[in-house]
Parts: sequence; C-alpha cells; structure tokens
Amino acid sequence: MRPLLSFYDFLFLSLFLAIGPQVAQSQPARPGLLTVTILDAATRKPTPVRVRLTRDGKPVAALPPEAVAVMYGLWDHEDGYAFQPDSSFYVAGQFKMTLPPGTYQLSVSKGHEFLRQQVDVVIRPGQPLSQTYTLQRWTHMADKSWYSTDGHIHIRRSPHENPLLMTWLQAEDVNVGALLRMGDFWETYYPQYAYGEAGLYGQGNYLLTTGQEDPRTPELGHAFAIGALDRVRQRDRYYLFDEVFDKVHQRGGMTGYAHQAETFHGYRGLVLDGLRGKVDALELLQFCVDEHPLHTEHYYHLLDLGIPLTATAGSDFPWCGQDHGHGPPERSSRIGNARFYTRLNGPLTFANWRNAVRAGHTFVSSGPMLDLRVNAAGRQPAIPGDRLAVTRGSSLTLTVEAYGHAGQVPLDTLELVSHGQVIGRTTARQPGQSAAHLSLTVTIPSVDYGRWIAARCTGGPSQAAHTTPVYVTVDGRGFHNPQTAGHYLDLSERYLQEIEQEISRPNPATERQAWRYADALKARIAETRRVIERMRQELR
Repeated sequence: MRPLLSFYDFLFLSLFLAIGPQVAQSQPARPGLLTVTILDAATRKPTPVRVRLTRDGKPVAALPPEAVAVMYGLWDHEDGYAFQPDSSFYVAGQFKMTLPPGTYQLSVSKGHEFLRQQVDVVIRPGQPLSQTYTLQRWTHMADKSWYSTDGHIHIRRSPHENPLLMTWLQAEDVNVGALLRMGDFWETYYPQYAYGEAGLYGQGNYLLTTGQEDPRTPELGHAFAIGALDRVRQRDRYYLFDEVFDKVHQRGGMTGYAHQAETFHGYRGLVLDGLRGKVDALELLQFCVDEHPLHTEHYYHLLDLGIPLTATAGSDFPWCGQDHGHGPPERSSRIGNARFYTRLNGPLTFANWRNAVRAGHTFVSSGPMLDLRVNAAGRQPAIPGDRLAVTRGSSLTLTVEAYGHAGQVPLDTLELVSHGQVIGRTTARQPGQSAAHLSLTVTIPSVDYGRWIAARCTGGPSQAAHTTPVYVTVDGRGFHNPQTAGHYLDLSERYLQEIEQEISRPNPATERQAWRYADALKARIAETRRVIERMRQELR
C-alpha cells in the first residue's frame, strides 16, 4: 500500500508550514483609493481649496492628478510647481489618491474667512474610501462690500496660467491678486503678458491684475505700483524713484513702499519721496521682517507729519513666510497670508477696486476683521481713508468693531489710535467682550486740532489688523501731530544724511549703485530739505 505522503511531499509540506506565513506577511498590503470632495457650505458645490496630507507628521510625497500646478520660485527659478512651499497643494474641489494603508492627517483650508478642517483619514488594505467635507465661513466680508487683495505676488504669467492661478486665488479666497513684475538694477523677473485692462482676468468675485515691484535697491528700499495701465522701468535712471512714481501716476496707478519700509532701508526712500508727495501707500502688514506681521513705526512717521498714506498688504509669495509646516498656517509662505480689504461702492470691477484703493478705504489683516467709523454731528459716518472736516469744538464719536473666531482667529486686544497714541483699548478678557467680537466706543467731546484716527487689533499667533486712518481736519487745517512733528522732521533729516553717506563715494558692491546717481539724488535731498524747513514753520 502506497503511503499518503512521500518523503519529499512531507519535506515540502513542513517547509511550507514553517515559512509560508512569513512569506505571506512579507507581501505588501494592497493600497486603497481615497476620494475627497470639498463643498462650500453656502453653495453646496465643490470649491477650490488648499490641501495638506501628512502621515506621522511627514508630508506625503505623492500628488493627486487633480493638483493645480503653476511654476514658481525665488528669482523666477523653478523651485516649485504643484506642491506649495509647506508641501500643501491646491485642487478645484475634488481629488483622488491611491495610498498605502495607514492613518493620514488631512488639512483643508480656504483663506482667512473659512474655518479650516483637520481630520484623520484611515486607509484600509484594498478598500476604497470616499469622504466629503463641507467648509463653513465664519465671516463673509464681500457680502459687506469689503473685498480682499493680496497686493504682492510674484509668479510669471501668460494667458495660459490665468485659469490655474485663478484656482489658487479662489483656494485662498483672495478676491484680487496683484501679480508684480519684479526688477533690480540689472534685470527683471516674473514677467507679465499685459498691464491695465489688457492684463485683467476675472471669474465672478475674483480678479487677477498686474503691477510691479521696481525699482528695488538696498540703499533706498523696494517700491511697488499697482493699478497702472502699463509698467514703468528706467534702467539708465534707476535710483530716481520719483520719476517712476510720476509716470505710474500718469498711467492711473498707485505707488508705495514695500515691506513696511523696514528692510532694505525703505524708510530712506519713503522719507525722500513721501515728504515730496510722491507716495500713495505703505505695505503695512507682511511676514517678511519677522513672525510679527505688523510694523507701524514708519507709517506713523509720515502720518504724524500730516501726510496721508493708504495701508496695503501682501504675501510677497514665494519669498516671505515660514514653511516648516508646524507653525500657524497664516505664517507659511502662501498667497493671501497677509492681505488688505477694500470697501467698494458697487460690484468688484477693476475700476471700482482701483478707485477705492486710491481713496484709502482699506484695512490690512492676517486674520481679524475691523469696522471703524467716525461720526460728527449731522455728518455721515467716515470710514478709513475719508477726510472729515469739522469746526473747532466739534464732538466726535469713534466706534470700532473687531470680528474673529474663538478657535481660528481668537481676538485679544482692540485699540483706537490717534497721533500714534492709544486713546481707547479693550481686550477679550473684559466684561461684554469675547475672543470672537470686540467693540469699542470713544467720544472726543471737543476737537481743537486735526488728527488722524485709526484702529488696530491683535488676535492669535501672528494675527493682526490695522486700518488706514480717518483724517480729521479742524477749520481747514491739516491733521498732523504738532507734538511729534519736530521729532519726525529731525528723524527725516537723519535719514537724508544716511543717503548722503551712501552716495559719498563709489561702492565696490555690485548691488549698490546709488553712488552713480549722486548728483541727481543730492538735488532730491535738497528739495526734501526745503520741504522739511517749510514744515518746521507750518507744523508748529
């Protein structure tokens, strides 16, 4: 009778029983298909969003085919494409990814006004997973006629990129994106195919427009222009910023100094050109200097001298921000992390937007929202940028509301500021106040001299906001601060002396060319000194 198992069969079976389970365990588990849809709670339709997917704190290296990609990078190099600097990516509302089994962390966001969502996603071997997430707004500023702008974005653009960049803009809920051609003494970067009306691209309440950050110098700072019908560049007269500003104004645009005038000695150019009436705006809020986005020293300098200056803000993408992926999202290098809001009369059009920015109806924000109104008896309330003319002895009522969200934009402090001094203050810890809403009313019973009045607010980590002032004049006089004017004029003189030191002799550094324009700059310094002397007489 033949045995049931031969010696060789028995040996094979023994080996299989011994190593078979190990072989089975060594086979990789089948991946699962993740399908994600993100809806806007108001429309119940898919909406463009920013997505970040991590596992055990590390970004997932794969990208879904739906990721919207545009080439970008420092110095116009190809440093990035579909991934953002913090390893996130943009989609138009839906995406699919095949992922190994495991637990993933999914973060979905849409700018300042929507509530972020962070969830765990568990992928099981070979099993599909379909998830739908709905993003809720905690505020809707456009419904209140306040439209957001990122006034400082560096990405080269042709008509082909328009719909792709529009998705990026919508994913950050930025209503207006200003793409700036950048220049220096030697070269230009991030070219734009057209300017003015020809360079516009719009979808609904979202608009792409063009501008420039040029001239840019280490001795006088970085200048920007938005809203002009064409670019302006003078390579052979590069350090004469005022000539560029004049031509930008002739072409319907607005000029300003970037980076709060903090870096690249921008305060020198701001004084040289601002005291002579060439500057319209200051980029007051940005994450280029440090993690605190709001710096007001140079802003208050010009305001206290009676020079109106519109507050703007911009991300300076992809240059500014922290991209480790662990800090507050508003600090990462991302479009719209610093923005300004503009109060429009009527729908969002290029003309309406440009007119409102020119009028100074703005506040800057990295999260909190502000509503400032200044009332005089029998007058319509004045909003940021307005000039309010009253007679001596008039009373003023100042009202400001700050809005945030206790979880995402927790408010801390709200202040009313006049001539650089806090004249009213409240915090979320006081009775009747909260992390979601702060309010403050101050009455000035009798106004004896002109003044500028602004509101500012701080929130969670790196969250701040500041309005353009309301400019109050009394009996036809200015709004300068007579108590600080002398100090700021002395400081202006010191900045002019710094420029004189820069141009006193040739500089071997290739990026420092101001000395080549010594004669022309000396003439402008002399003109500014005449303005300073006149102001010393007038601003007492």
